[in-house]
Amino acid sequence: MLRSPFVIVTGVILAWFIVTFLVWPNANLLLQTFAPGGEPSLRAVEKLASSERAMTSLRNSFLLAFVLSVTVNVVGVFIVLVTRYYDIKGARFLWLGYATTLIYGGIVLAAGYKFVYGADGIVTGFLQGLFPGMDPDWFSGFPAVVIVMTLATTTNHLLFVSSALAKVDQQTIEAARNMGASEWTILRRVVLPMLKPVLFAVTILTFLGGLGALSAPQVLGGREFQTIAPMILTFSATPSSRDIAALLALVLGLATVVLLVVLTRVERGGTYFSIAKVSSHLVKQKIRNPVLNVAVHAVAYVLCAAYLLPVILIALYSFQDSRAIESGQFRFSAMSLDNYARVLGESASLRPFVISLAYAGLAAVISVIGLLFVARILSKHRNLITVAVEYLLHIPWILPTTLIALGLIISYDHPNPLVGGRVLTGTTVILLIAYVIGKIPFTLRLLKAAFAGVDDSYEEAASLMGARTLYVFRRILLPAVLPTVLAIGALNFNSLLDDYDTAVFLAHPLFQPLGLVIKASAEGETNLDARANTFVYTVLLMIITATTMYLVYGRGTRDRRRSAARTRRRRDRVGAGR
Repeated sequence: MLRSPFVIVTGVILAWFIVTFLVWPNANLLLQTFAPGGEPSLRAVEKLASSERAMTSLRNSFLLAFVLSVTVNVVGVFIVLVTRYYDIKGARFLWLGYATTLIYGGIVLAAGYKFVYGADGIVTGFLQGLFPGMDPDWFSGFPAVVIVMTLATTTNHLLFVSSALAKVDQQTIEAARNMGASEWTILRRVVLPMLKPVLFAVTILTFLGGLGALSAPQVLGGREFQTIAPMILTFSATPSSRDIAALLALVLGLATVVLLVVLTRVERGGTYFSIAKVSSHLVKQKIRNPVLNVAVHAVAYVLCAAYLLPVILIALYSFQDSRAIESGQFRFSAMSLDNYARVLGESASLRPFVISLAYAGLAAVISVIGLLFVARILSKHRNLITVAVEYLLHIPWILPTTLIALGLIISYDHPNPLVGGRVLTGTTVILLIAYVIGKIPFTLRLLKAAFAGVDDSYEEAASLMGARTLYVFRRILLPAVLPTVLAIGALNFNSLLDDYDTAVFLAHPLFQPLGLVIKASAEGETNLDARANTFVYTVLLMIITATTMYLVYGRGTRDRRRSAARTRRRRDRVGAGR
């Protein structure tokens, strides 16, 4: 491996990046917390224990994480069953309704629910007209955060649990039914156990998401319900309390590591596959009990309405003038494209959208291109060095966003030789670095899988013919993995467009991304047109995200279906000829 100059140059750059942005900031955060000034100290622990707000936020975060682990799995499994397992009328429409959170989430979703159900929201205004004594803050605090985050995080079930359910063998279900098992027994003893691995993985993601939640608690939690991440943001604003913020971030990181270890051990050792000799595709099951059938249909459609209502109202009100939006009154006569003309035509309104596009585009391109060579080296050479490098590159998956952001702030708020003696905190580049860091694990895993599917014989043949390493990479390897590269870049781009959790810590004051602007609008901190602009931003983001998702998933699925159909037709013609 070390005979190749290409590998050596890539390794030197990668080693500098890992030390500078993955290892040192987090190690420095530990030093600043437990050894300020070079002397061991537990002062941060004492300050945390004596802070009632901080301890309350800790309890709230763990409570939210545990509750979400239950509610998200219950709702997620239900929507997967009614769209993929049971024969439900309008299942495709239901899936589209549940899938709306695939095209908008994070701060946009939290702000959207507040615009609809908040104290001055559209639905709240309508309900107050019917019930004048109604509390306008009915949709806030812990219940509101749980509801919004439950609906927002069932996307993992739609993507991953649905795929796992499609692999369940129909013959296994028929065998259990022939042995006298009831439909409930089949679901509980046959179907759900086969989904355990993916449910474990989704539970981990859900728990970690609840533990480090920032957007929903900050927008909807109110004063009564605040979690760790908003407290970290508050304490990190002043140097005197940064040690408490750092300790809270370390608690998040430690909880993440412990959870990963525990759930990995729990998951290990089970059998989660069908043992039928001849596999057959899963057929949708009919609910034979008429009362239960009606009840399941009703719950499925009510849940779909909860997903769709904010999207529909935001899209409709994006065409209303600012005063109609402020009053919550919808008038068809007031519909126009003025809001879109203002956002797309005025530089002040368009600026945050362009900034987000620039940050998301640069981060997506840098993360993919930067890891192309790294992924190839790691997939081709397996030794102690590459294994250690791969573990280090997965640090952003282990540590929460708040801890990484805080480590960057503390480590580079003064001239540092690792970055040429420059100060990065407060500059535009530090947010871009954080975005790239956050996308490293996801990008690396998918690129490695793409390279693993390339036949090594092509590369070996080119090398034997005298082709240089870069030529082989450019003419043979890159075309083979290019579809995956484009898909990863598109997904990374989508996920960063409305980022708030990282930007709120690291964004430059004069270059505010879209997530911060939407948050300010949700809190009523801007002018009358701000809410109308936010509706337009949300619609534009949904259009961009939906288009990207179609190009990545929908188009690829359609091409695969056509290829499978052509294969079946050729096979049928061969069979007929025989």
